[in-house]
Amino acid sequence: MCAQSSCKQEILDLLTHHQIPFSYHEHERAFTIQQCLDMPFIDQSITICKNILLCNRQQTAYYLMLLRPTTAFKTAVVSKALGVSRLSFAPSDALPALLHLTSGSLSPLGLYYDSDHAITLCYERSIKESPAIAFHPCDNSSTVIFSQDVFWQQVLPMLGVHPIELEPLP
Repeated sequence: MCAQSSCKQEILDLLTHHQIPFSYHEHERAFTIQQCLDMPFIDQSITICKNILLCNRQQTAYYLMLLRPTTAFKTAVVSKALGVSRLSFAPSDALPALLHLTSGSLSPLGLYYDSDHAITLCYERSIKESPAIAFHPCDNSSTVIFSQDVFWQQVLPMLGVHPIELEPLP
C-alpha cells in the first residue's frame, strides 16, 4: 500500500504526464459525502459521487459503484441492475489489497492501481448530468475536478477502464 500522499502525487503526475486538464484543490480531510459537498469550491455544476466498493459473496468479483450523493444505496437494486446475486460491501481489507488505498480515499482514480482490472466500474447514469465531476486523487485531503467529457473520454480510457452505466436507481 502506498502512503496517501505518494498515491496522490502518483495520480497527479499521471494526469499531468497525459496532459489531462483538471483543477486541483487541497482541503481538510473529508470522510463523508456531506463534508465533500460542503467544500467552498463545490457547487451545482460539479457532481461529487458516493464511491462504494462492492463484491460478490465469494469475493471473486469487485465493483466500484459511483452514485449521486442523494441516491439511497440499496444492495438488492444494484445487484439486480448488474445481474449479480448477493452483492455486499467489500471487506475492509479489500481496499488496501486491491487499490493500495485507505478508507475515505476510494476513487475511480484508484483504478490506476488495479493492474489486473479486477474491479468493474459502475455508475448511476445521472452522475453525468452536471458539467463537471470531482474525485479525491486517492487522498481525501484534496480533490480534482474534471469536465465530464474529460473524465469519461480521457481519464477512464487512460486507465483502461470500461465502465458500466446503470439505469436510474430508485
